[in-house]
Amino acid sequence: MDIQVIQSILIALALGFMVGLQRAIYHLKQDEKSFAGSRTFALICLTGYSAGMLNKVFHGLALSTGIIVGIIIIAAYTYKTLRKEGLGSTTHMAAMVTYLLGLMISVGYERYAIFIGVLMIALLEIKPKLRRFEAKITQEDINAAILLLAMTFLILPVLPDKMIGPYKLFNPYKTWLMAVVISGISFLGYAAMKILGHKKGLMLTGALGGLVSSTAVTISMSKIAKIQTRLLQHLAAAIALACTFMFLRVLVLVSVVNPTLAETLSVPFFMATLMGLLFTYYMYRKETPTDHPPEDAFMKNPLQLSEAIRFGLLFGIVYGAIAFVKSRYGDVGIYAVSLLSSITDVDAITLTLAVLHRDGGVSSFTATNGIVLASITNSLVKLGIAWWVAGKGLGMRLTLFFVMTLLALGASIWLVFGAI
Repeated sequence: MDIQVIQSILIALALGFMVGLQRAIYHLKQDEKSFAGSRTFALICLTGYSAGMLNKVFHGLALSTGIIVGIIIIAAYTYKTLRKEGLGSTTHMAAMVTYLLGLMISVGYERYAIFIGVLMIALLEIKPKLRRFEAKITQEDINAAILLLAMTFLILPVLPDKMIGPYKLFNPYKTWLMAVVISGISFLGYAAMKILGHKKGLMLTGALGGLVSSTAVTISMSKIAKIQTRLLQHLAAAIALACTFMFLRVLVLVSVVNPTLAETLSVPFFMATLMGLLFTYYMYRKETPTDHPPEDAFMKNPLQLSEAIRFGLLFGIVYGAIAFVKSRYGDVGIYAVSLLSSITDVDAITLTLAVLHRDGGVSSFTATNGIVLASITNSLVKLGIAWWVAGKGLGMRLTLFFVMTLLALGASIWLVFGAI
């Protein structure tokens, strides 16, 4: 007997058994009657495998067998529905896929069948978490997801990828592309907060909030610190973690559009991130965790049409301004734009310089220094917000954080370009 045939039969048996076992355990936990258990699913998969083998001799047998299996599954679903036993159709659909998995294995697609089988088991297993996630979705979230898809696949492809306008300073395609990139990252951070929630603590909120807007986290946490002075340690740690994730966000943005420049920035921004994490860990360990719920001023869906337009226009303005000042004032003009544009947002100038460096518009030295200058400026603005809103208690703690991270950033930049 062919050892490969035996191996493929065992694979079909194992796949069907695992799918059935997952379904049986789920229905047992839900105290529901199961349409089929692990043995039945194993037999369904073996049926598909046998039909595929015999189809080589009796052409059309696999199709007719599949139709018969489908009719049996539909009949079982109809019977359960008429009896009002409340079973969904997920298990029945899983049985249909299991038959096809056996068929795939019989024709030599074992690896694909295993991949699909594991993917199906994972999909079946996340149902409780998926229900909790669906319960948190609002119409605003659905509209935001549709907006992101429209921005990416409907608007972006039709925009011209060339400089237009009186002074050739505006590129519609690059402007909208950056709006999509920034909005997409913000939406992912927002979705993560929707799934995990912020009840697990200020630290989780700071980390996930940093993916959306570290400035918004700083403002929100500073307002709490002004009222809840006993939470200063953890609030400072949460803000520090959000600002640490800002360094990571900058590195990710650059990596998306310019991997070459990201290699240059990786060491400095990694060192700043490392120092930020060490400070956060120190602050977190100084006091016991708290159950105080943070404000969710930054829990609003960030992907509004107005936000997308603002991101796009800001990038377009910065992109055009840098191209203009580069031609008239050289690198000094670029640094001036980096300084001013990063007061409220560091993403636009980061992406602009990354794209310009990729297209040969600025040198690696200029792009790196511009992004670093923007990150430093934005960090100092957030430090000023903490002092202004919350006062000395929070301000002193964050001063130490920014001294550590910005010194690490600056020293690493000096070492990188010193080595070059």
